[in-house]
Amino acid sequence: MERTTQVIGESGTFMAALERASRAAALDRPVLVIGERGTGKELVAERLHRLSPRWDQPLVIMNCAALPETLIEAELFGHEAGAFTGATKARTGRFEEADGGTLFLDELGTLSMAAQDRLLRAVEYGEITRIGSSRPMRVDVRIVAATNEHLPDKVDRHEFRADLLDRLSFEVVTLPPLRARSGDVVVLAEHFGRRMASELGRERWEGFGPAAMDALVAHRWPGNVRELRNVVERAVYRWEQAGPIDAIEIDPFQSPHRPGATTAPKPPAVAASRPAEADDGDDPVVACEEGPSDFKSRVSRFERDLLARALAEHRFNQRATADALGLSYDQLRHALKRHDLLNAGG
Repeated sequence: MERTTQVIGESGTFMAALERASRAAALDRPVLVIGERGTGKELVAERLHRLSPRWDQPLVIMNCAALPETLIEAELFGHEAGAFTGATKARTGRFEEADGGTLFLDELGTLSMAAQDRLLRAVEYGEITRIGSSRPMRVDVRIVAATNEHLPDKVDRHEFRADLLDRLSFEVVTLPPLRARSGDVVVLAEHFGRRMASELGRERWEGFGPAAMDALVAHRWPGNVRELRNVVERAVYRWEQAGPIDAIEIDPFQSPHRPGATTAPKPPAVAASRPAEADDGDDPVVACEEGPSDFKSRVSRFERDLLARALAEHRFNQRATADALGLSYDQLRHALKRHDLLNAGG
């Protein structure tokens, strides 16, 4: 499949990160891309390459965590025949393959100190030496590196070279996690859903119903965009009914039959009803004696009351209310809109 530099999103934080990457692309300097797993670091690296003067030269990608420590240096710098056991013939490394283009080093923080030493020389002097050789060779390579670790902390622990970090961080692009990208869950879910429906040959894409979209927006997405794509694509291929998708499974591992699960999950406890005057304001009890009698209506009423009370307590400051409820700003706004409270206090 052809690689793509397409990135999807509309939130201000995400667009600011893309703008920083786009501005740095034209400069022939190293760039460090930082972000949690699944935030799109490799896509940003590809964008940096495609928008650079090196766009028609090789883009070589290496995951530093995918190889054992003993092979990292040989993979980066190449080796001569007989350089070590099993090296029956000479082999070019990633630096030579990327000569004239861009070398993307993913999971940079996993490099050994020895590999960091050699990488520093390559970055500083534009020279590499194959393992088993004494003859240095010149290479013209732009480095783009990525990590989900806080490298200054690794420097403090003497696990990463401070001088190498200085050399690689001419520009630092920090990608926000999906939970901080207001509105992008909806945009991405529609994009991935429409694309999956097309891949399955379905004539129409009718989107997600309110319940499914509420579940998507409310989730924290620790796996970020990659996790969201999996959830959406799985929901689309499983959905065989007409109309919008209105049931979605966020976590496929929550099964009573999974290894180690001896009993079925316990249902949530239901508090016994009591007179309204006994409610101290903190116990989430919905009185059974009055109001809507069906489950969904009672839950909805309780949720609306909780939101309204939290807003009032925080003087209708939505960001403070979101923090107090343990929600992202986007999640709170979505809930307020659902309960017609978006302009409350305004």
